[in-house]
Formats: sequence, C-alpha cells, structure tokens
Amino acid sequence: MMEKILNHRILTLFPNAIARKLLLMLIFILIFWVIYLASKDHTKFLFSLENHIILNQGNIFKKYSHSETPLCPAVSPKETELRIKDIMEKLDQQIPPRPFTHVNTTTSATHSTATILNPQDMYCRGDQLDILLEVRDHLGRRKQYGGDFLRARIYSPALMAGASGKVTDFNNGTYLVSFTLFWEGQVSLSLLLIHPSEGVSALWRARNQGCDRIIFIGLFANRSSNVFTECGLTLNTNAELCQYMDDRDQEAFYCVRPQHMPCEALTHMTTRTRNISYLSKEEWSLFHRSNIGVEMMKNFTPIEVVPCNKSENIKKNCQIGMKTPFPSGYTLKKMWITAFCKQIKFNETKNINDCLARKLIYLMGDSTLRQWIYYLQKAVKTLKYFDHHGAGIFKTYVLLDVERHILIQWKKHGHPFVTKKLFSVKDENYIPREIDRVAGDKNTAIVITLGQHFRPFPINIFIRRAINIQKAIERLFLRSPETKVILKTENTREIQQNAEMFSDFHGYIQNLIIRDIFVDLNVGIIDAWDMTIAYCTNNAHPPDYVIQNQIGMFLNYIC
Repeated sequence: MMEKILNHRILTLFPNAIARKLLLMLIFILIFWVIYLASKDHTKFLFSLENHIILNQGNIFKKYSHSETPLCPAVSPKETELRIKDIMEKLDQQIPPRPFTHVNTTTSATHSTATILNPQDMYCRGDQLDILLEVRDHLGRRKQYGGDFLRARIYSPALMAGASGKVTDFNNGTYLVSFTLFWEGQVSLSLLLIHPSEGVSALWRARNQGCDRIIFIGLFANRSSNVFTECGLTLNTNAELCQYMDDRDQEAFYCVRPQHMPCEALTHMTTRTRNISYLSKEEWSLFHRSNIGVEMMKNFTPIEVVPCNKSENIKKNCQIGMKTPFPSGYTLKKMWITAFCKQIKFNETKNINDCLARKLIYLMGDSTLRQWIYYLQKAVKTLKYFDHHGAGIFKTYVLLDVERHILIQWKKHGHPFVTKKLFSVKDENYIPREIDRVAGDKNTAIVITLGQHFRPFPINIFIRRAINIQKAIERLFLRSPETKVILKTENTREIQQNAEMFSDFHGYIQNLIIRDIFVDLNVGIIDAWDMTIAYCTNNAHPPDYVIQNQIGMFLNYIC
C-alpha cells in the first residue's frame, strides 16, 4: 500500500519519465552510500567519542592491568620527555663521575688553602670580599678538578646577622668565594666543605639508581576489613596492581591490589625506610657526621666593616616578577632584609589584616609551608581554624576570617610524600591539578613549595613534577593573568640525616632546576634556601622568626 502511495506521489511531482528515472537513481546512490558508511569504522569513531566524554567525567586516576595501556593523554608527553632529557644531560655534565678509591684522595678541609684577595684593614659596608680557595686532598696534593659541595656564610653573632656567600667553581681545583658586606661591625667568615666532589658524584649516581629506598604502605578499607599492601612510584612484582594514573601529566602511582577489594578502596598511606643503599661501604665513610660540614677557614680572624658614608641605591618596592640574585638578602637582628627590593614591614595585626582582606590564599606543598598556617593562626587572632575533618597533621588546613572575607588553605602535594605518620589519600591531588581548580583573580594568591619529599627519589621524578606545575601556572595565567603565584624554594635541613637520601646537595640541585624551569614566568620567589643558610638553622622546619620573615616577604608580593 505504502509503495503505491509513494509511486503516486512521485508520478504527481515528476510527470516527466526522464525526471522520474533521475530521481530513482539518486535515491539508490544515497542508499548505497549509507550502507557503505555503516560497514566502515565511522561508527567506532562515534562510539569512542561518546565513551571519551563519559570517561572524562570521572576521577583522573584510572586502574589498568599489566597488559593495558593508558588512554592517550590530552597533551602529548613528547615535549615533556625531551625537556626532562635535556635537563638531565645538563646536570650530568655539571656533576661528572669522580671515581672514589680512598679517602686520602678526596678533598681535605685541613689541607686546602683560602686566601683573601686584596686584603684591607677595614672594609666599607656594601663592598664585596673575594676569597680564592685552592683545594687539596688528605695527602696535601693539589686537586685538578672541582665539584665539591661548599657552603659559604658571613655572620656577626652579637648582631644576630648572617648572609650567604656565592661560590664560583673553576673546575680545576680552585674556587672564588664572594661575600657582600651588608652590615657594619665585626664580621666572621665561614666556608664549609659539605661533601667532597667524590661524595657528590656518589650521591648523584646513587640517587638515580632506584626508587626502592622508601617503601610506601597503602591502607585499603572495605567495610570492616582493612588491608595494608605495598605501594610505590614503581613496583617490581608479578602481583596484580592498582595503577593510579594521571594521563595528561604522565604521573603514576601503584599499589599491590588486595584480594577481593577494588582499587578505589585505597584510603590512607604511610612510608618506611628500607635497608637499601646504592653507596659502597667505602663511599659511606665520606658521609659520617664528622666528615660533613667541615670548616675550611678556621684560622681566619673577623674583619672590620665600617659605614664609609656610601650612598645606597634607591630600590623599587618588592613585587611579583622581580629577578632574585644570590644572595637575595641578609638577616640583621633576626629580621630578613632583601638586597634587591624595598620591603614594607608588616609587624602589626591590623597591617596584616588590611593586606589579607578579601584574599583567597592557597598554600600547596609540604610541611615547611604548613608552618605558615600555624604561625598565622598564632600571630593574627582574627583568623579562625575551620575543621576540615580528616585525621593527622597532613589533612587539609583552612583559616577563615569571615568579617574580612579571608581564606587561607594548605594542602599537601601529591606522591611522593615521605612520613611515618598515616595520611589520607582520598583528597589527594597533584599540584598541577589543584592549580587547574583555581579560577583566579587579582585577590587570589598561590604559594608553592616542593622538594624535601623528592630527595630520596630519582631526579627525573622531580623534574617532571616541576614542568607539570609550570604548565599549570601558564594555563592559570591565560584565564587569570592577575592571579599572584609565589614559589618558596626548599629549606636546608639537618646535617645528621641519612645523606644518601636527604643531603642538602639534593635540595641544592632541585633549587637549580626550579630556577631554570620557572625563569620566564611572572612569579615571585621566596628564597628559603638563602634565608636558612643566612640564619644557619640546619632544620627542615626552621623556627618561627624565620617563618615570620618568609610570610613578610609573601605579604610584600601580594599587597
């Protein structure tokens, strides 16, 4: 019946026989084309597009078996891989292998000689003092190469003053150590041999050999059942694994999957140190406490610095984007004074409140940045702690001042996070993802620090994270160029800690990497490395007066 009706309509619309034949031919071609498309892979494209939209609505961490490959990342990792390789090659050139045979062939603080260039009876405030260092081994023989890890500092105990010195390595066994004489009075000189070049070479080789000196232990919870399994940045096992993957940034973390539990049941994490070392017994002798941080200028008497009525250069107010020299400042009467910009002092609660009014501040990093939360809560009584629930000291911390519309939040950075304390991973996110969640505006500030927890792991892991953070900041500036971003470099820490995993040499290299990767970004720098050398704290968590001055620098950047 339908066929007759269709034929009738065609005859009515197209009474001419030739026109009818052309129409029928077009209909057959259309039907053939539809059948052809249906037989090809175009439907797969439509199906995969639909699935991709659905998948992206979930969590960024996915689970894969050994045989599966991750979904294609949104951004090709090729550029990142090339940048990591390039930075690694530069570092390998800067830290060449130095074969270690006997302690007698390594740098000796006692036998090395330091000479003041152009010595004077008195020096003017603002002058530069230069010292030539010639290093020798324990047999008194002049060394033919550099690479020693040195720490230079001037200080005046009576004035509670200190500043870092700059060390230039000529790679032939000689060094130029330069000090800027920032204050007047009696000034003492210090040059510590932290590690000889042979020790530096051993640390660099050992660091990049594996991730297994730290073991991660994950807690999986399923109703009333709790199971602990091994986790890590890499796992050498045939067991079934849960893979927690950030496809875009190519960041991965693994756990051995407990029987009869889903991977989503992972709730908490803790870490332990394994009895694994990539240093030889002979190399370990270089890292006994008595061989770390040995003074090379014991016999130097203090120098006298006088005013000389020199006129000071007028400095601009501290602001985001300024390049920070080294040293970036000095401490006098426990106060940090910058060398490159003019500071505003925020000593009273009212001044701090006026600066923070209507600000959203996101602190992202490790416990050295969590110290800011503790200090601000004590120093600014109008900031009230908001219980974000969770357990332990590594939960999210929030301070609020509802009247002034102030919010300050601290969140720990993602894996690796090294601590014996149990911490939650349910709100875990890598810093780049946290930055992506910030809308940003002129009253929003982000402070980032990372490094201490990366020291026990191969350097490429730190480089990748730093590059991913840089990309996230660039995305943030595209949508909100007025948002203020500040990088706090990592602190120096205790000398007696396990040198293979936690030596300040690792922190020094990471600071170089941070400065290289972020050099072209419009960010502020708080040089905590420089500050903690000047204060001579030697503590991963420096005292409150150091934290106060770090926060003071931050307030100068945002107000």
